[in-house]
Amino acid sequence: MVDPKETINIENVVASTGIGQELDLQSVAMDLEGADYDPEQFPGLVYRTQEPKSAALIFRSGKIVCTGAKSTDDVHESLQIVFGKLRDLNIQVDEDPEIVVQNIVTSADLGRNLNLNAIAIGLGLENIEYEPEQFPGLVYRLDDPDVVALLFGSGKLVITGGKEPDDAKKAVDKIVSRLEELGLLE
Repeated sequence: MVDPKETINIENVVASTGIGQELDLQSVAMDLEGADYDPEQFPGLVYRTQEPKSAALIFRSGKIVCTGAKSTDDVHESLQIVFGKLRDLNIQVDEDPEIVVQNIVTSADLGRNLNLNAIAIGLGLENIEYEPEQFPGLVYRLDDPDVVALLFGSGKLVITGGKEPDDAKKAVDKIVSRLEELGLLE
């Protein structure tokens, strides 16, 4: 039996930072090669990095959100590229702006099918939402770590809301031990 923690995979890391000043996005968009800016569609400028792959959403306020990265290292590397590009345009960017991880989305596999109806009853209604007519997964809110896990009948999990990669491991441990306690992991 494979340890479910071995199957954890980071799907997306979202982080925020800022350069502490307002930007003229129209002019940045004209000077920054590869930037997408369509204020009718979205209020921010989108700049994609290829290596590592991510998207920086740059707002007029100077706030920047990085999304699509596969690790916290990739977030930092991508944002360093973005800061460099902005400096190339003679935009003042601090040496080392604070980067805050907002959300890490991970997937994992418990390696066996789950009876979501039994799990919904076993876990108690205060921490879960399960409406199979609306959504095929069971939504399980954990307190420690403070994450939300989506459990699917296939045994696959999606864990969202983590602030560090270890949150997924803690959540998987907690879910596995809780389901074993209830006799729902055969």
